[in-house]
Amino acid sequence: MIKVSVLYPNGADSKFDMNYYLTKHIPMVKQKLGTAWKSVTVEEGISGGVPGAAAAYVVTAHLSFDSLDSFQSAFGPHAAAIMGDIPNYTNTQPTVQISQIKL
Repeated sequence: MIKVSVLYPNGADSKFDMNYYLTKHIPMVKQKLGTAWKSVTVEEGISGGVPGAAAAYVVTAHLSFDSLDSFQSAFGPHAAAIMGDIPNYTNTQPTVQISQIKL
């Protein structure tokens, strides 16, 4: 099982439309990725590790897939549409990390 983490950095000028992300972007991604997508969590950053510190990321999303191949096969044909939707909900560029789930 793998996890695709999409991390939206927090900054003084960061804007993020959570309603759009949850009601339009995530359902669109789910529809495009189909049965390859196993689960998703969306988290809103509320604090850093030190009291009063800002969260490093305004939002993180974590999508799980059976394998790297299943993710790449599902995402590849729709990459332009999925990535092209980013300006509709944020002015930041996400960092993407793909990890193998160990536990």
